[in-house]
Amino acid sequence: MRPGEHPEFFRLPPPEGRSRESTIRLDGQGRFFHDGQVVDHPRLARALATWISRHPDDNRYILNNGYDWTYFEVEDVPYFVAAVSRGPAGLVLELTDGSQQPLDPAQTTCSADGNLRTRVKPDAPGGPYDAKFTRAALVDLSAEVEDSGDGALRLAGVPLRLES
Repeated sequence: MRPGEHPEFFRLPPPEGRSRESTIRLDGQGRFFHDGQVVDHPRLARALATWISRHPDDNRYILNNGYDWTYFEVEDVPYFVAAVSRGPAGLVLELTDGSQQPLDPAQTTCSADGNLRTRVKPDAPGGPYDAKFTRAALVDLSAEVEDSGDGALRLAGVPLRLES
């Protein structure tokens, strides 16, 4: 049995001399930092993105690889949409952790700061999560946004909600 499968995994103390708090931070652009230095190795950054979850007791963001876990800081959102493509059933999001899921226009909003956001991973532990579209994903999506003529925008035929 992997440690992460133990029923008390999230309640066990950290290894001796260690803390569950970390200096790992995910910034508003989707970049991981450790001790103030950007994590520039692509495979490590991808691994960190695949470990994102929420602690089941306090709902704080954690990195969980199934063998150990730690808290980390999320400046804005925990996930980022890296690309958008058209699939047989509609638009498909590719997240920075490498996973894909269909775009749900009804779960997509334009935030007060002008960023396009959506809800992702509804079935993941601690989900659903908020995700922000990267510039590359916005370029991919631009052909799917239309002006409804009354000053509103539509995404894949669905009115885009604006947050205030």
